[in-house]
Amino acid sequence: MEQAGLIRAHLFVSGRVQGVGFRYSTVGAARTIGGLSGWVRNLDDGRVEVLAQGPRDAVDQLIAWCRRGPPSARVDALEQSWEAADGALPPFEIG
Repeated sequence: MEQAGLIRAHLFVSGRVQGVGFRYSTVGAARTIGGLSGWVRNLDDGRVEVLAQGPRDAVDQLIAWCRRGPPSARVDALEQSWEAADGALPPFEIG
């Protein structure tokens, strides 16, 4: 069931994004932005995967943050897709 007013973004972040605190920093950014649920995790291929759900403005802010990442990271690419929001995600965490 889609929830009114919420959107969900599925992101894949490439570059130097593992071993540089990217996941922890993403959780911090999501909590600072507020209103977001979802998770962030490392993938075996070296990318970081992010699933974020919340109000459009909050999701857009997190996407903008993921495009640059923490100071120790180097983001080379960000793949983004949109999915139906269903309210089934936990408070933002490392998955």
